[in-house]
Amino acid sequence: MATITLKGNTIHTAGELPKVGTKAPDFELVKNDLSKASLKDFAGLRLVLNIFPSLDTGTCAASVRQFNKLAAGLENTKVLCISRDLPFAQSRFCGTEGIDNAITLSDFATGKFGKDYQLEIVDGPLANLHSRAVVVVDETGTVIYNQQVPEIVDEPDYEAALKALK
Repeated sequence: MATITLKGNTIHTAGELPKVGTKAPDFELVKNDLSKASLKDFAGLRLVLNIFPSLDTGTCAASVRQFNKLAAGLENTKVLCISRDLPFAQSRFCGTEGIDNAITLSDFATGKFGKDYQLEIVDGPLANLHSRAVVVVDETGTVIYNQQVPEIVDEPDYEAALKALK
């Protein structure tokens, strides 16, 4: 179990993020058109998994905007923005915000992604949502960077995540 905070109050996640050097766990998430997406669908690409509780919070929205902007110039790289928001809400957000370099995926159906990546929040007011985390995966499916953001209202370290891709 990992300990993080929400506005200074201690909460916990299911465990530790996938370790650097290990294969990223496969997943099946829901795209905006309600079709499924898995890790295998992105084989051969570098991935930035931008994971957060909900697009309906300022910090989560800011991380999607920032990674969308930063991803525009990255070759062979996709940014996957993952939450338990409904795909309809994710689609509406991206349309309103002009998000076109990031892909939103939802774990609303099963929550299995949050459990498999050990970032499901297990207590406190955000229980069952995802913690704020970044996992970077190389072309071979290997984790090359991870960050469990210690204070959930803080933004992730964009620079460090992108540095892992250089």
